[in-house]
Amino acid sequence: MLFLTQLLSLTDGRDIGVCYGLNGNNLPSPGDVINLFKTSGINNIRLYQPYPEVLEAARGSGISLSMSTTNEDIQSLATDQSAADAWVNTNIVPYKEDVQFRFIIIGNEAIPGQSSSYIPGAMNNIMNSLASFGLGTTKVTTVVPMNALSTSYPPSDGAFGSDITSIMTSIMAILVRQDSPLLINVYPYFAYASDPTHISLNYALFTSAAPVVVDQGLEYYNLFDGMVDAFNAALDKIGFGQITLIVAETGWPTAGNEPYTSVANAQTYNKNLLNHVTQKGTPKRPEYIMPTFFFEMFNENLKQPTVEQNFGFFFPNMNPVYPFW
Repeated sequence: MLFLTQLLSLTDGRDIGVCYGLNGNNLPSPGDVINLFKTSGINNIRLYQPYPEVLEAARGSGISLSMSTTNEDIQSLATDQSAADAWVNTNIVPYKEDVQFRFIIIGNEAIPGQSSSYIPGAMNNIMNSLASFGLGTTKVTTVVPMNALSTSYPPSDGAFGSDITSIMTSIMAILVRQDSPLLINVYPYFAYASDPTHISLNYALFTSAAPVVVDQGLEYYNLFDGMVDAFNAALDKIGFGQITLIVAETGWPTAGNEPYTSVANAQTYNKNLLNHVTQKGTPKRPEYIMPTFFFEMFNENLKQPTVEQNFGFFFPNMNPVYPFW
């Protein structure tokens, strides 16, 4: 109980959320899920597309929603203002009095990819639509994965791939106009599991007692900070170092790729990450307490087997996979 109390005291008033996916055929009703978020003290949800049943359940909950468009919608949203108007009119306007929308996120990890070039246009059109419906304070952004960087080690060498640099520059200009952050997905687990010879478990789990990487005088005790600062370095290189970052996904699976996956590793990673991001920044941005979304609320049985099905804090019956919230 002491551990739970410590966690709740850390999350109280801090900018922590959890991703809520619905890729399962045995998940609880959205109403039950919203209640579980509330009783768990989680006040921010990331939603991967508009689900009317979730939006209805969120009415009056006081929970903040950050909601994506699908990747499939990006091109039409970019090329047709009326499509963006219809998207906002269908998915935002009916709920605007009762649901707190924090971010509208254009796609998920669509950069790099064939939709990349349409993202700036989609952002602008959605912003226009929101403004026309009196929702201009809702921020619009996008989310990029680690492979948007052509180089990520050492962190100071972080750089966007040459094929997307101009697109990222256009997106950053839009974010600056809105004073909006860039969202990033950061998974030390995948880096560690793909190269355990060169990446230690301690470095991945925030349990290193000494710095593992020293880069231009900055000491890195954990891989998470190194990955985030690679994005900060990439933003510096295109002239947008003032852009803040939000971690839109991070987590550790409990099963599916043993010995790298385990309940113990997942609990250790998420506990130490929570302690870290609620108390300090990265070596490159030490004063910036970075909002973070954990991945994810439930184990989802329709996701790709087997690791992807085992990131959840809760089983579909709403019992915890391990004590956390």
